[in-house]
Amino acid sequence: MFTDKAFELIKELERASQTIPPFDDDGVRQVLEEIKAIFEENCTQANNYSTTGDRTLWPLLNYRHAALQRNKRCLLAYLYQRLQKIKALRWEFGPLIPSDIKESLCEPEVNFFNSYSKSLATYMRSIGDGQGLDLTGDLRPPKSLYIEVRCIEDYGKFELEDGEVILLRKNSQHYLPRSQVESLIRQGVLQHIS
Repeated sequence: MFTDKAFELIKELERASQTIPPFDDDGVRQVLEEIKAIFEENCTQANNYSTTGDRTLWPLLNYRHAALQRNKRCLLAYLYQRLQKIKALRWEFGPLIPSDIKESLCEPEVNFFNSYSKSLATYMRSIGDGQGLDLTGDLRPPKSLYIEVRCIEDYGKFELEDGEVILLRKNSQHYLPRSQVESLIRQGVLQHIS
C-alpha cells in the first residue's frame, strides 16, 4: 500500500518518545524508492495522456501525486523530529553525546549535533557583557539563588567565587549559591535537598 512505510517511520519515532531510536536507513531508502517509482509511473502515464488525450487517467495521476506528496511530508517530518531530539540532547547532556545515544545517530546527524553545539557555544560566549553566559545551566528558572545541598561523598575543600572555602564532607549539609554548585550536583558529589 502507498505511504505505509513512510507512516511507519513516524510511528516508530513517536513510540520512542524519550530516546532516539537508531536511524532507519532501510526504511528511508524504501520510502525514497517508492517516491521514485510513483514519480516514474506518473511520468509514463502523463506522457501517454499527452499522446492520447484520455482524461480517465487524471484521477489515478492525482492519487499517485497525493501519495508522493504524503511520502515526502512523512519523510521530512521523520527527519525534522530527529533533529529536534538531537537539539534537545545538546541542552540536556552538553557538548558531548553519550556513547549509547551516539550509536543511534547516523553520520550526518552527528555532524549536525557538532555544528549545532559549536553555534550554541559561540552564541553563549558572545552574550553577557563579554564574559559569556551558560544558557544550558538552568533549563528552568531557579526559585531562589541559594539552595540547600547534602554532600554524598567526601570532596574536600571547595572555594566559592567570593573566596570563602567550604569543606565538603560526606553527609554534611550546606546552603550555597545555586550557580556555583550545579556542576557538583550533576557530578553526583552533592544532592539538592528540597
